[in-house]
Amino acid sequence: MKNTIYNDESGTTQDNFTPDFSIREELDKYLFYWRWFVFSVLLSFVLGYVYLRYTTPIYSASTTVLVKDDKKGGLASEFSGLSEIGLLGKSKSNVDNEIEILKSRTLIKKTIKDLRLNYTYIREGIVKTGEVYKEADVIIDFTTTIDEGKIRTKTVKIEGISSTKFNLFGSDGKSMGTFNYNQTISLEDGKLTVVKNPRIESSKRSNEFSLVCIIYPVHRVVPKYTRGLSVALVGKNTSVLQLTFQDPVPQRAEDFLNALVTLYNNDAIADKNLVSEKTSDFIANRLQLITEELTVVEKDVESFKKSNNLTDIPSESVMYLENSSMYEKSIIDTQIQQNVIASIINFFKNSTTTDLIPANLITGESDANGLIEQYNKLVLDRNRVSKGATNLNPVVANLDQQIKSLKVNVSQSLMRLQSNLEIKRRNLNNQDNLLSGKKKAVPTLERKFRVIDRQQKVKEELYLYLLQKREETALSLAATENNAKVIDVAEASNIPVSPKRASVFLMAFVFGLLLPFIVIYIKDLLNTKIKTRLELDKRLQIPFLGDIPRSESHEEMMNTNSRSSSAEAIRIVRTNLEFMLSKVAPGKAKTIFVTSTIPGEGKTFVSVNVAGTIALSGKKVLLIGLDVRNPKLAEYLPINPKGVTNYLSGKEVDLDSLITPLKNYKNFDVLSSGIIPPNPVELLMDDRITKMFDELKSRYDYIIVDTAPVSLVTDTILVANNADAFIYVVRANYLDRRMLRIPEMFYNEKKLPNMSMVLNDTKLTNKGYGYGYGYGYGNENETKKPWYKSLFGI
Repeated sequence: MKNTIYNDESGTTQDNFTPDFSIREELDKYLFYWRWFVFSVLLSFVLGYVYLRYTTPIYSASTTVLVKDDKKGGLASEFSGLSEIGLLGKSKSNVDNEIEILKSRTLIKKTIKDLRLNYTYIREGIVKTGEVYKEADVIIDFTTTIDEGKIRTKTVKIEGISSTKFNLFGSDGKSMGTFNYNQTISLEDGKLTVVKNPRIESSKRSNEFSLVCIIYPVHRVVPKYTRGLSVALVGKNTSVLQLTFQDPVPQRAEDFLNALVTLYNNDAIADKNLVSEKTSDFIANRLQLITEELTVVEKDVESFKKSNNLTDIPSESVMYLENSSMYEKSIIDTQIQQNVIASIINFFKNSTTTDLIPANLITGESDANGLIEQYNKLVLDRNRVSKGATNLNPVVANLDQQIKSLKVNVSQSLMRLQSNLEIKRRNLNNQDNLLSGKKKAVPTLERKFRVIDRQQKVKEELYLYLLQKREETALSLAATENNAKVIDVAEASNIPVSPKRASVFLMAFVFGLLLPFIVIYIKDLLNTKIKTRLELDKRLQIPFLGDIPRSESHEEMMNTNSRSSSAEAIRIVRTNLEFMLSKVAPGKAKTIFVTSTIPGEGKTFVSVNVAGTIALSGKKVLLIGLDVRNPKLAEYLPINPKGVTNYLSGKEVDLDSLITPLKNYKNFDVLSSGIIPPNPVELLMDDRITKMFDELKSRYDYIIVDTAPVSLVTDTILVANNADAFIYVVRANYLDRRMLRIPEMFYNEKKLPNMSMVLNDTKLTNKGYGYGYGYGYGNENETKKPWYKSLFGI
């Protein structure tokens, strides 16, 4: 809002009240304290630097591994002996399950134990205490003798005193004695051994050192490493995992991740080998049992074959059939030979010496065929000879004799052959009958044998299968592969992830800006005092004469040469006051009353200085003290203790004797309030007050009256009719804005004629003042501010 005083053509003072809101005005409220922001930002940067200096940085290490998973294209383990036998279901590695295994407390606990991560070594420094990892001067080994659940954190301090000895101190700082390195030290809760760190070269090792070792129970360290470890899939359709771990020591973070992956693979191999070992044991037990059962079955086969005189039933069945056919053929052949021989014998009986016997009808090797041939030869010889001779011929007779003799031999030979064939036929019949019995028994034997043979084959096949699986299991034990393939070994970044230097300084900068902003905002929110003219303009429609900045000078009254900002402001008030007095008739003193809401707002200061600046302009001025209850003029000016109250009470009738001219000022007189009366209201209601003003108005050009505050007493209201104008003083950062309703009420009800306002005790810094014409410009007479006031603009 803007509230401006001007005169229209008729000479009437007008008030132009224009609402206005500007972001710049709100911004100026904070820019006024720009030094606060600068100091706060610088302080925040310093605090940020201190924070970075003394905060232990956290580093991040990461490793990438390929988990072998069938579901996502990995090279998952495919072997399971029992699953192939059908005794177990086939299992597959699952990435989600493997992630949980990697994050499991059990695996992390093993890693901590293997790397001895529950031991923390601290090297104390003059400024900063830091943790050491592999660079510790000694390595401590503590073996507890109590239950794991009862173990507490143990702290010991080691001070090296020589190459062979050291001093040991407990957590309470008390010495526990001097000991040798590698010596086993018995304590209440366990045994302690201190050895020199083999990683440190002898040339670099110091015999004198101080080291604090904190031994944590393993189960209490596990949560820290569990929180610091994160495992995530690199891609949706991959089985590649990225393991990340954060730790103050980069090397320890790398070692932890590498050891974690190694232990994970070892456990996976152990799990796989456990299945194979169980499979191997199972196969061995089964082999032993199958071997025993197979031995029993084979003995049964052996006994069966022995008892039945069998070797190979199918072959023997074929042999029986072949032999049976052979016997049948032999019997038929024998019978044929018998018939042939019987025919020959019959023919031979009825033949003569000239008849030939059929030859070559007898098969096989027999002397009968030879005898028949000889016989037929003799018959042929006789028949040839008899053609030329008679029967009586000696040759013929001799041949007849030989034929008769040979005929007897042939007949006997045929009879013997006939007898042999009969015997042979009977034997063949017997053999054929025996073979027929065996042929009939073959199906029964074959059925019985197949039962035994089937058991033998099943046992043999199972035996051979188990032998094969035993070899495969042995191969799998020898060639078990890791469940996770390391793609990138663990590597820690050289830049800490926390605290981040840029982020800390950025936060410090933001905090440095926010802190004064919040303080100013809260200060402004909680401060209900009037601070600036802008607040008056927003709340009141009362004409505004000007604001008077706080004077840094100890002078209470301005002089002719004063060039301070306060003096310039009062001159502006004097100039604006002329507009308010434009309707006063010429020839009479312009009477100006000065009042305020409550005491302490500077109405007396304004009265004195307004009167003084008018007097300096060449006008004859009278300053009257009319605050009869609490007079303050004596604090500013050397005045007569007698004054208005003395005149009103009738004790003094000569006003001239009560008026005091001021030295060093021309045309500036003062009439004090006088002695504080017991009945101020009655005095101010007396007609003599009007008479006094009438008389004084004829003597002076201006009369400035310092009156009482209007919120406490009615004194000012009683004499307000004698005023041509009222200056209502409001002190900045003093009057509560809720009390502005009092001047607003007086203005609206016109109880204080021609009322205007002055804002007193304002601060000039960054308020738009100091632009030429001596208004806060060239304040060589002002007292120099202390540095802290200049810094914070106070």
